[in-house]
Amino acid sequence: MNLLLLIGITLVLFFLGYRFYSRVVERQFGVEPDRQTPAHTKYDGVDYVPAKHWTMLFGHHFASIAGAAPIIGPVLAVSIWGWAPTILWIVIGSVLMGGVHDFCSLLISVKHEGSSIAEVTKKCISKRAKTVFLIFVWLTLILIIAVFVTLSAKTLVVKPEIVLPSLGLIPLAIIVGFLLYNLKLNQPLVTFFGLGTLALLMILGRHFPINLGGNPVMIWGIILLVYSFVASVTPVQILLQPRDYLSSFPLLLGLLIGFAGLVLFGHGIKLPAFVSPDAVPGTMPLWPLLFVTVACGAISGFHSIIASGTTSKQIASERHARHIGYGGMIAEGLLAAMTVFVLIVVFKDQGEIQKAVAGGAGPINAFGIAYGEVTKKIMGGYGYLFAITILNAFILTTLDSAARIGRYITQELFGISNRFLATFIVVILSGWLALSGKWTQIWPLFGSANQLIAALTLIVVTSWLLSRRKKVLYTLVPTIFMLVTTMGALVIKIVEYFAKRESALLLVSAVLLGLAIFIFAEAVKETGKVFRRRIA
Repeated sequence: MNLLLLIGITLVLFFLGYRFYSRVVERQFGVEPDRQTPAHTKYDGVDYVPAKHWTMLFGHHFASIAGAAPIIGPVLAVSIWGWAPTILWIVIGSVLMGGVHDFCSLLISVKHEGSSIAEVTKKCISKRAKTVFLIFVWLTLILIIAVFVTLSAKTLVVKPEIVLPSLGLIPLAIIVGFLLYNLKLNQPLVTFFGLGTLALLMILGRHFPINLGGNPVMIWGIILLVYSFVASVTPVQILLQPRDYLSSFPLLLGLLIGFAGLVLFGHGIKLPAFVSPDAVPGTMPLWPLLFVTVACGAISGFHSIIASGTTSKQIASERHARHIGYGGMIAEGLLAAMTVFVLIVVFKDQGEIQKAVAGGAGPINAFGIAYGEVTKKIMGGYGYLFAITILNAFILTTLDSAARIGRYITQELFGISNRFLATFIVVILSGWLALSGKWTQIWPLFGSANQLIAALTLIVVTSWLLSRRKKVLYTLVPTIFMLVTTMGALVIKIVEYFAKRESALLLVSAVLLGLAIFIFAEAVKETGKVFRRRIA
């Protein structure tokens, strides 16, 4: 297929999804633009704070859900199954499933006073389902923090040029937040100042790389854990909102430059559309494993945690939910799609991609090489550095948001009122997993666990709509697909771990499968009650 035609079809489908399909879904929820949101009714100056403008909250939401995942998943998928099934899943998943999942979980949380999706589970299904869901999300967040701390620390060691812009963004964001919220200066002017300073930091970083001695991965890991603690207890308007707002601009610029490079300087598609099962040793079945490998960029359960955890507490009006929830997912889909496109015009075969993945920062390294090559005539030698800097800044955002939401859930689960103590518990447990390396033992199951959260979230959304006699086709089809797919992936993993006698992973897989069955059964039982009440 012609590259420009492939890009054109992808962009048109994303546009149609955002412009039309999202409005079809929106009509089912009865959006009330004049109804006060939790950011106003529960304002506390720390977590419940209305964003100054919806674009600032879009920046937070987009930066938090993106991270490195929409890069890592597509790189691995293309190297295993080829580009055609990967891009198909990214487009179909984003438009018909991921955008719906993110938008609905955000809007339902707003309508429930900023409650987490787990709390909504209690109201829509049962208290038992809520408790199980809450524990599962809490454990998943601890694992996510551990993995992203390790990933970010390794990236800072491998690419010391990104240390200055990555960490310099933190004080810069505080200054920008002060200028916007305290001095109430002109937003475009302050934005220009922030982005100009960030660009200067990127240039300085290339000329003044920062290397640490001793055990640099552990040192950076500890620094990042301390940062996660401080950032997650700091009022959102001081650091989280302005930092994520600034971070979103370089990524959106990176998307534009990436697509411009593809259109102007792409040299045709080099990689095969499909990979034969015999071509790559150990190739896994496309279904269901492609759909748990590419999560962010198509549909991801982590997004519902962000949408109902931090975003719903900062949204100033319900009319912004579609822009932020559905629009954020489409933007992430574009990032995932661009990742596929730069890979297929730079690398000649799957072996080259796997070689790039094996070196440096893993899949991020493969993306950086491809992006740098595609944008070379636009950005000179800064393409690779620009790409890696942006992604690491987004990883820091994910760390902050995950730690903050982990704090919310810790307080709810264990009845801890002190936010510092609750955050300390989350950070210590995550640090133990990260610094001991024990996260590697359960990481192979993260893809299935993440997509299980998406399936369970869609079950909750569908139950919510049913209880209000709304149309559920838009959420029911994705629910069934994600539930069957996740359970299929878990069954494959259970068989694999049983054959290899890996008892720990076998146990975790069985527990995840049991969780899915339990919450599904609870939802079916509650739905039956709803229908019986209607008949009566």
